[in-house]
Amino acid sequence: MRYDIDGAMLQTLLPAIAAAEDAVARLDERVLRSPVGEGFAERSHFFDAAGALWVAGELVHVEDLVLHDAHMDSRAPTHELTIAHSVLRARRRIWTGEPSWALGVAGLATLTATGGGGGGEVPDAKSPAGPVETDEGEHEDGPLVAEMAEIDALLARSQKLLDIHTGKTPASETAAIVPARRNEDPLGLLGDDEWDEEQRLAEWRSVQPLADSLPPVLGAVILFEAWERIEPLRRQHWLGGLLVASHLRARGKVASHLFSFYGGLKLVRHERRRARDRATRLQAFLEAVHLGAVAGLKEIDRLSLARTQMELRFRGRRSNSSLPELADFILSRPMVSAAMIARHLRITPRGALNLVNEIGIREITGRGRYRAWGII
Repeated sequence: MRYDIDGAMLQTLLPAIAAAEDAVARLDERVLRSPVGEGFAERSHFFDAAGALWVAGELVHVEDLVLHDAHMDSRAPTHELTIAHSVLRARRRIWTGEPSWALGVAGLATLTATGGGGGGEVPDAKSPAGPVETDEGEHEDGPLVAEMAEIDALLARSQKLLDIHTGKTPASETAAIVPARRNEDPLGLLGDDEWDEEQRLAEWRSVQPLADSLPPVLGAVILFEAWERIEPLRRQHWLGGLLVASHLRARGKVASHLFSFYGGLKLVRHERRRARDRATRLQAFLEAVHLGAVAGLKEIDRLSLARTQMELRFRGRRSNSSLPELADFILSRPMVSAAMIARHLRITPRGALNLVNEIGIREITGRGRYRAWGII
């Protein structure tokens, strides 16, 4: 496949390129200088993760994702919610790394190494896996201990199979393991020998020099188009939009946050995103970047206004008041619950409710399952 741009197509795309470049630059400048910039950057992770599932045809409520991330689910998490949380953690991992880390060999290897059936959980420093050790040195049994045990068993079996292919397992053990695998997967559904992900990733990475030679936004959409066409990863197809944001960051176009590409892509009609005509597809991807930046500018305005209103509530309070810290926490999440506030501020749930009443934010209905507050 060829992914270069000829002169005629470039002329067709120029207005969309200019609009997207301008909107992204204005958003980056606003976020960089805004006092709510950090909160905006953190909130973008949640909305983009939900947007990634929306583009894939699945609906995940942002409220459920926030509660799942805080380990305070109001109901059993669905498969789609688990994938959305994988997207959320991957975005955080990319954001905490170097700007070009995700596009390199090491970054891609890290992000794709755990592409299990649920989309893969990307480990990070903020979300340790396994039991939590208390101050007394004991281990608490969390709500997902059984599921974690199953994942550990799956990883152990996978490692054995890798050892077989690399020749590290003795022949006597190999004879016992291979039949077991055939019994577990008689239809051969766990793998596809014709779907070489490493080769496809290498093919996608070969497009990067072309993308680097183009304007940042155009290069980003070229990378995304190549990702959509090559389909390197079956279980982590959502990673393409995150790599688009990483490209914009690596090129210095967006330095203040990790751009929410899926947040804009979900606003573009499916027929245009999947059009057979290449110019139409590229126009749609450029429009997605523009719409995502415009939505970000509106979000910054909303958060700035909300912060100003909250500051009026705690102006003149004592210096050790918890209200300023609560305001920052509210701005960093699409919604908060009393339990989340209590844990973040290390206070009682009753004290959290009192602070919520003092700061004056609106309550969001939790469809009968929980009480939460947020910026409407």
